[in-house]
Amino acid sequence: MSADTTGDVLAGDGVWSEESEWELTDFAGDPEVADHVPMPTVAVVGRPNVGKSTLVNRILGRREAVVEDVPGVTRDRVSYEASWAGRRFLVQDTGGWEPDAKGLQQSVARQAELAMHSADAILFVVDAVVGATATDEAAVKVLRRAKTPVILVANKVDDQRLEADAAALWSLGLGEPRMVSASHGRGTGDLLDDVLEVLPETPREGGGGLGPRRVALVGKPNVGKSSLLNKLTGDERSVVHDIAGTTVDPVDSLVELGGKVWRFVDTAGLRRKVANASGTEFYASLRTRSALEASEVAVMLIDASQPITEQDLRVIGMVADSGRALVLAFNKWDLVDEDRRLQLEREVERELMRVPWAQRVNVSAQTGRAVQKLVPAMETALESWDKRIPTGRLNTWLKEVVAATPPPMRGGRLPRVLFATQAGTRPPTFVLFTTGFLEAGYRRFLERRLREEFGFAGSPLRISVRVREKRARK
Repeated sequence: MSADTTGDVLAGDGVWSEESEWELTDFAGDPEVADHVPMPTVAVVGRPNVGKSTLVNRILGRREAVVEDVPGVTRDRVSYEASWAGRRFLVQDTGGWEPDAKGLQQSVARQAELAMHSADAILFVVDAVVGATATDEAAVKVLRRAKTPVILVANKVDDQRLEADAAALWSLGLGEPRMVSASHGRGTGDLLDDVLEVLPETPREGGGGLGPRRVALVGKPNVGKSSLLNKLTGDERSVVHDIAGTTVDPVDSLVELGGKVWRFVDTAGLRRKVANASGTEFYASLRTRSALEASEVAVMLIDASQPITEQDLRVIGMVADSGRALVLAFNKWDLVDEDRRLQLEREVERELMRVPWAQRVNVSAQTGRAVQKLVPAMETALESWDKRIPTGRLNTWLKEVVAATPPPMRGGRLPRVLFATQAGTRPPTFVLFTTGFLEAGYRRFLERRLREEFGFAGSPLRISVRVREKRARK
């Protein structure tokens, strides 16, 4: 290949060569790339039953967080994507915080404290009708140690008559209480304006990395998800029955494996098509999808004793589309004989071509065989999911690959791959700047070579191409 077609893949620190007269533009505003740019987090904290989840739903503009009149419904930290005035950020709903909680509530309080320390801004919600309690005052002491911007929210101020009571919350020492009614929406717009003033553009280093990694157990009905969760926890955490579809609600369990605490979510078995489900099955399917979106790695259970089905492939496709790390757990391995193993290998090679990068473990939830091998597989997948390649190293590799194997010609012209950058992680997302369109086959070739060079076992990769028109000379 001649110098005029292969040269100038790179030119200095992000600036194109003089021949191309291009500059690396700010691609963060690109909608597709922006989807993978890390967002700052706002944690909503407070004692039980002050209206935190109601406020979260009001901020989101939709009903996502579960709300009931019974205190203690929310137990885990759950993050949702929100936007206001063109700014995108994560809203983290937390369980009620209590200083002297025991048992399960102690774990709930611990999760709330982790949210306080890892968030970029905190909304501390107080019931204005009840006023400041001893629990609220104890929470304020914890908040001051967090060294994170805190906005005091006086909730349940439904009308002007309650504003005088809310003003008494100045005594907490967190500044002016923002008076809102989460149920009616009163004052929430002004509150969000205040949030944007204290919220950084990007999350601080290390934010959101605390707490157990979230694992979603997914698969078709009756494949053994609940049995596996019970084996991992050593307890009858999930109801198990031979009837398919026993699990309806996602079931969360903290499990200590390999010296680490993991949060496993047992989900309902996904039907062939959501449109075919009705009533409880339909909503169970929606909640399963939400649990998958809230997870970091999915453990996809497949019945190894039976042929891989269309339902298995649909669930795998959904996990791949969600961008989550993936571990394939072939369950009921104790029922697999030598002939079935050979047949399964052929099925995997033929049917699972879309996810050849997924980690694979053969387990038996019934006997406990090899369930501990899930830990290194999940750790490898999450490490790949979080991996970031330095721009210099990425482009040095890219120059060598393109020089050895140039992209196919289109319309009699050879497109040049000029520059690459990793736009984000979770999953790793790469943007290639080129002089022309790259065929899908060539993008798959680059993905394969990326994996050979840098790993990424267990994680999907996303590669976007940005064609830049050459600037006209003045």
